Amino acid sequence: MNTIIQLKNVTKEYKVVQHEKGIVPTMLSLFHRKYEIKKAINDVSFEIKKGELVGYVGANGAGKSTTIKMLTGILVPTEGTLLVHNAVPYKNRKENAKKIGVVFGQRTQLYWNLPMEETFDLFKRIYKIEDKRFKENVGFFVELLEMNSFLRTPVRQLSLGQRMRAELVVSLLHDPEILYLDEPTIGLDVSIKRKIRSFIREINKERNTTVILTTHDMDDIEAVCNRIITIDKGALVFDGSLDQFKNKYSNGNVLIIDFLENTPKQLDSRIRIVKEEGTKKWLWYDKDIISTAEAITLITRNHEIVDIQVQEPTIEAAMYEIYKFQSDKEKNKDRLLV
Repeated sequence: MNTIIQLKNVTKEYKVVQHEKGIVPTMLSLFHRKYEIKKAINDVSFEIKKGELVGYVGANGAGKSTTIKMLTGILVPTEGTLLVHNAVPYKNRKENAKKIGVVFGQRTQLYWNLPMEETFDLFKRIYKIEDKRFKENVGFFVELLEMNSFLRTPVRQLSLGQRMRAELVVSLLHDPEILYLDEPTIGLDVSIKRKIRSFIREINKERNTTVILTTHDMDDIEAVCNRIITIDKGALVFDGSLDQFKNKYSNGNVLIIDFLENTPKQLDSRIRIVKEEGTKKWLWYDKDIISTAEAITLITRNHEIVDIQVQEPTIEAAMYEIYKFQSDKEKNKDRLLV
């Protein structure tokens, strides 16, 4: 696969005005302002190949949106090299725009008073899409996303789920090689989320479209992505497959057991109950300390079991562990400075 996106030692800094309390400092700041340098992105490097499905995740303020804005050419890196299609995005914004599609979950690129059909026609003219290709794309996307029932409805009358499907279509009408998705399922119900996730996978399969997905919904990542890049406070903390991520940051497995009796006898000290619903218990254990087979043997030896399930580590649990780890690191750093 060809490399389509490349970041090498990329840093993005912002100058933030320091506000001081008091009348005198405020008056002095009118003539001489003090600034603090903050790094939104700090020495980040990674490559993305054509056709990859990548989840780009992190807490609020981690630097995800800043990265996407640099990739689209809206922002300029302070340091480092950033290339999309072997070109610098902010220097080649027009050419870059022709090759990318962008969907921001909380912002719209649709025209409020136009029906969807007319909105599609407008984007056809903007991107100068050939008639044949335009008809093929509209037909393919509308059928895949089940949009026929609201094609003649003005955007202002669409539900959030309908609008999000329309956003996806207009971002893909011109056959972009890269699709940036920022919280594409935010606020949507379960059925629409499934539809959108399935659509993204289908587009990737049919057209080899590279997808960069930023979201706080870990189910989106599980359903769509093959690779996950994690960023925290502007720094890269993980880059690899979903399984590698879960195994690295979530050592715990869970046994979901329906006991015959309501209260089980004393469990092994390496196993703890984390959730209960009547006779059903969720039992957590560290797989590096005790194996799944040994945990099941210990429990079934002393208790009568109606049903048992093994729950593998989840991305959500792994994300919790990584945030906790980074938070503990910061606390320890603060203690050393005291």
